Amino acid sequence: MFVVLAGFLAIIGTLVAGYYFAMRIESLRIAVGPANSDDLKVAQTLAQAFSTQKSSQIRLRLVPTDGAVASAQALADGKADLAIIRGDLEVPRNAQAVATLRKNVAVLWVPPQPKVRGRKAAPKITKVAQLAGHRIGVVGRTQANVNLLKVILQQYGVDPAKVTIVQFPANEAVEAIKSQKADAFLAAGPVNSKITTDAIAASTRDGGKPTFLAIDLADAIAQNHPAYEASEIPAGSFGTDRPEDEVKTISFTHHIVARRGISESTIAAFTRQLFAIRQSLKNEFPLAAKIETPDTDKDATIPVHPGAAAFVDGDEKTFLDRYSDFIWWGLMALSAMGSAGAWFAGYLKKDERQTNTSQRERLLDMLRTARQCDSIEELDRMQAEADDILRDTLQCYEHGAIEQGTLNAFNIALEQFHNAVADRKTLLMSMPQTLQRTSAQFRAAGTA
Repeated sequence: MFVVLAGFLAIIGTLVAGYYFAMRIESLRIAVGPANSDDLKVAQTLAQAFSTQKSSQIRLRLVPTDGAVASAQALADGKADLAIIRGDLEVPRNAQAVATLRKNVAVLWVPPQPKVRGRKAAPKITKVAQLAGHRIGVVGRTQANVNLLKVILQQYGVDPAKVTIVQFPANEAVEAIKSQKADAFLAAGPVNSKITTDAIAASTRDGGKPTFLAIDLADAIAQNHPAYEASEIPAGSFGTDRPEDEVKTISFTHHIVARRGISESTIAAFTRQLFAIRQSLKNEFPLAAKIETPDTDKDATIPVHPGAAAFVDGDEKTFLDRYSDFIWWGLMALSAMGSAGAWFAGYLKKDERQTNTSQRERLLDMLRTARQCDSIEELDRMQAEADDILRDTLQCYEHGAIEQGTLNAFNIALEQFHNAVADRKTLLMSMPQTLQRTSAQFRAAGTA
């Protein structure tokens, strides 16, 4: 009974421990940068929202980096569990997509030419192919934006070596444009990016409006570089009339990726929480509303993590789905261990059972002897020996060496022995002493 109770408690304890392990709060490290970037602000907002939700299973711990390249490297080196990376940069081999954070568009524009008396205005730039020999300002210090510009120029046959590329930080974009450090500018960011909007607004001078350069070969660029997609900038995206008409361009995505090897249930829980709070954060942080589900196609540029795919496809496993096999095999293992334990316990009691069997045979021999015994002293000695056998048999039963059926058989033999002793004593006590001696001598002579 105690063994059964202990086994039952062990099973309950195992199930409780498994449930606690599956539902415990986990902390994931997310690499993001640079400082003061939109990516970092999104990650901070998500981390704060996760920490305030009581039902949240996932917590985020920020790992600040110098940019998307450093974030990708942190993920590749195992220093982070999650990372926010640019889709047009080299993706780590161990990265799997969890969500699309946002889409950035490339914006190319030319400020209006300043009016100078007595000087002929320079030819107006209206096409990307006319950028050869000019200075092009790139908003942001990241090399990725420079690479983006080179991809665009090369598609139009413009040698990047024949243009002068001037880079400046995003917070210095307005001053750089006002000081006319370049003839054209490139910015990459969301359509409603404040940095891009302010930079374009700074381009307006003397009543003139900036000229937006359409990337008409966006489809060809997307064909040659899968990280980019053909896209459009809607009219009025950067002001009431900037641009006046829709402008064709290319776009790329920022992804939230997870390190391959993180459990499916953990990433599924993270993805579920991410999209559960997305709408609630859009008023506080509009960029959070742009988070989209990842591409689950097999030919996706970044393969999707199985946990995120399970959430998107509605195949997320419950606790029993994930651990039913473990529970089943655990019960089978406990059953096998119980059988092995019972066999081992029986093996340890083998000597005790053999001793009891020999004692039972001795009791049956004494039963036969008692029916022919002519000495009351001998009967008393055998009865004392039978009491010792009874004591040993009861101890064997308490130790589990013999079963109830064996004990019942022993009781029958013991009762027969006591009856035989009692009957023989009664007979001997009723016989004269001379007759007892003659009977004993005759039996001894017959034995000889």
